[in-house]
Amino acid sequence: MLSNHFENGMDMARLAWSRLPHSEDGELDGVGLLSTSSNRNGVESLDYEVIENYAYREEQAQRGKLFVGYNVAVKWFFALLIGIGTGLAAVFINISVENFAGWKFALTFNIIQKSYLAGFLMYILINLALVFSSVYIITHFAPAAAGSGIPEIKGYLNGIDIPGILLFRTLIGKIFGSIGSVGGGLALGKEGPLVHTGACIASLLGQGGSTKYHLSSRWLQGFKSDRDRRDLVTCGCAAGVAAAFRAPVGGVLFALEEVTSWWRSQLMWRVFFTSAVVAVVVRVAMGWCKSGNCGHFGAGGFIIWDISDGQEDYSFEELLPMAVIGIIGGLLGALFNQLTIYVTRWRRNYLHKKGNRVKIYEACLISVLTSVISFGLPLLRNCSPCPDSDPGSEIECPRAPGADGNYVNFYCGKDKEYNDLATIFFNTQDDAIRNLFSAKTIHEFSAKSLLTFLVMFYTLAVVTFGTAVPAGQFVPGIMIGSTYGRLVGIFTVNHYKKLNIDEGTYALLGAASFLGGSMRMTVSLCVIMVEITNNLKLLPLIMLVLLISKAVGDVFNEGLYDEQARLRGIPLLESRPKYVMRKMTAREACGNQKVLLLPRVVKVADAVSILRSNKHNGFPVVDHTRDGEPLVIGLMLRSHLLVLLQSKIDFQHSPLPSHSRSGSGAIRHNFSEFAKPVSSKGISIDDIYLSSEDLEMYIDLAPFLNPSPYVVPEDMSLTKVYNLFRQLGLRHIFVVPRASRVIGVITRKDLLIEEESEDSATMELQSTSVRGQRHKTRLLEENGADAERPLLNGLLVQNQRYLKGSFVIVFRDNGRNYSWYFVKFFNVVLVLSIYPIWYLYFCFSHFGTSSKTCFDMWTCNEVTLGDVDHTILNWQVTY
Repeated sequence: MLSNHFENGMDMARLAWSRLPHSEDGELDGVGLLSTSSNRNGVESLDYEVIENYAYREEQAQRGKLFVGYNVAVKWFFALLIGIGTGLAAVFINISVENFAGWKFALTFNIIQKSYLAGFLMYILINLALVFSSVYIITHFAPAAAGSGIPEIKGYLNGIDIPGILLFRTLIGKIFGSIGSVGGGLALGKEGPLVHTGACIASLLGQGGSTKYHLSSRWLQGFKSDRDRRDLVTCGCAAGVAAAFRAPVGGVLFALEEVTSWWRSQLMWRVFFTSAVVAVVVRVAMGWCKSGNCGHFGAGGFIIWDISDGQEDYSFEELLPMAVIGIIGGLLGALFNQLTIYVTRWRRNYLHKKGNRVKIYEACLISVLTSVISFGLPLLRNCSPCPDSDPGSEIECPRAPGADGNYVNFYCGKDKEYNDLATIFFNTQDDAIRNLFSAKTIHEFSAKSLLTFLVMFYTLAVVTFGTAVPAGQFVPGIMIGSTYGRLVGIFTVNHYKKLNIDEGTYALLGAASFLGGSMRMTVSLCVIMVEITNNLKLLPLIMLVLLISKAVGDVFNEGLYDEQARLRGIPLLESRPKYVMRKMTAREACGNQKVLLLPRVVKVADAVSILRSNKHNGFPVVDHTRDGEPLVIGLMLRSHLLVLLQSKIDFQHSPLPSHSRSGSGAIRHNFSEFAKPVSSKGISIDDIYLSSEDLEMYIDLAPFLNPSPYVVPEDMSLTKVYNLFRQLGLRHIFVVPRASRVIGVITRKDLLIEEESEDSATMELQSTSVRGQRHKTRLLEENGADAERPLLNGLLVQNQRYLKGSFVIVFRDNGRNYSWYFVKFFNVVLVLSIYPIWYLYFCFSHFGTSSKTCFDMWTCNEVTLGDVDHTILNWQVTY
């Protein structure tokens, strides 16, 4: 009982603290997403649930197993394209950043040989130009590309429709903005933006490209539902992490642990395949660049800090300082999260309200401040003599000017001296981390220099986070953690006086602890750290510091991405419901608001009035039984109703139900017509013109509503409703009174449905059970009235001896018939192997590439005649 009260108090306190940033009004900068003062009214959810209306069922009935196989093949093909696209984007970003940084440092080192002042000014100007290009792109071209993008993608996969985050211009802004901000030396990374980049590439491929910029293809427009796009975006997120860290397994676990709210085994296979493709693309690119084809692209291009030659073993005595590293990481990570909340809130409410010009001034000012600190502080540090060189070591002291590596000779009076503060400050972040992780470099950095760098870089990271540029927090977090980790390693070496203790190992543990204390990831972060360091022996130690840092950080606040999502007004449904929900029911959660109902046959004027008077996205539809009792027959989505109003082809003069269109007749709409464009608000009621005659007509909603929405009893615990809503990715749940009767009970055995054992060849060509039963009945009933099918009818009435032991594939268009007759000597495997190529030739040779997509226009009928062993497949192609 005491533990329950304590847990309830902790949840309420954390909930109250987390709501503090929502106390002020205003919109966020850059992301432009949601207004925190009215986020409940401005947020729109995604339709991850399958709307099984008659249009959907009719479309599914026309799709056989061949289409299912084609659909699966296309999904794997898209996974391949996502991996290739994300890998190429990562290669382009890394090569660009490395070349800009290489030219910058090479030019600066050449100038400071003559004048440090001239080199200082040139260093500031180059960084300023790169940062200005980045912030200008974001403010004037792609506002949604600001920040890391991970909170927004996490919200999208959680079911929140955030406009603009997956557009083509967002992708372009993310790529080129990351090059400018990271190449300009700001205290941020490119790893978070790469996750957003992968998600944008996946979404654009799913919708067939960008129609606004005339970069679209009908061949790629295969996945128009939110459910399919969610799977593609998940693959893109994993691909982004795999490309950023060269960690394919870490990318899969990152998508599973951090960003997704819904997962299944089939999706894991495709995500893993996408990450593997990215790894291959990056490996090929690095091999090509090693031959000198990439300019200044060197060892710092892709993150891989190999410390396999580091500390071989550790003693029990070292567990105490390692635990201290975990505690420090939890404290500093939680402090970082809270400081960024305060700074971002101040920016939103005071600074960024003044327009884009202020955002540009702010980013340029931070760039100048960062350049002054990174160039000026090493000037104040005395140089140290180079250590005695190890004959077997490849480390050179001092390193050549402008080259990457340890021991930077910066403002030193002698040739055999180096500046330890410049080694980590006056360097790219990737090279600085490599220097901090380096093994067998004991006493390379002094405690004073490490402490100075920790304080200054920590401050710069807090201030830079939230500016109007693409900004990731992985690499800055690794920089901060590796600094205090190496600092603890220095004290450990001095205390235990053991030669086998390596300071670079403690730097790695410090990096893992800060990321765990800030982002609160465990499994995925552990695998990523092992993959980027290539040292499996340190896995138990990484696990230890991650567990400690996450536990310490959870006491104060939530993870960085969760806090930033809440600050942006993105209402994430967390994995665990609040404790107070245990005492609430579904009816209590509904409140006292009156439910807006639609009749089955609604007048157009009434439908328009309802849509204009509220912003609801779903309406229960009510019909009446013969006794006059109201009966809920389904759910009508706002977007679907708007499609019907815009098309006008379903308007009718009679207020009576059109029974001929409620299941047996043809549906005039393709199910894809109801799909909303990605990252778009879709159709608005203000965009639809209706004449006075149109307003007096009626619409029968029965063929277009969802006849089987999810329903819960009114006294169900809100905790169970929460879990059902989140795990199934729902948008609406009906709350109804207790049912008066039960028509059946479904158990596990009722769901274990097995197909009847038939010939394997016939099974490959059979249709689904729903389609097969219905089409058998229709063929037998309409045989007499099927004058339009002379070829098919002729085959049905021919002598059984002619058909026995064979099957016929019949293709038919308007007035032209094409048939192929196969005997069993040519088995089904041969037929399936040649059919796709033949069908593509047939379709485009007769209908042309301008016709409607061929794959959406074919129907498949199965007919079996008594003891005749044959199957007739009929593909009916219509214009």
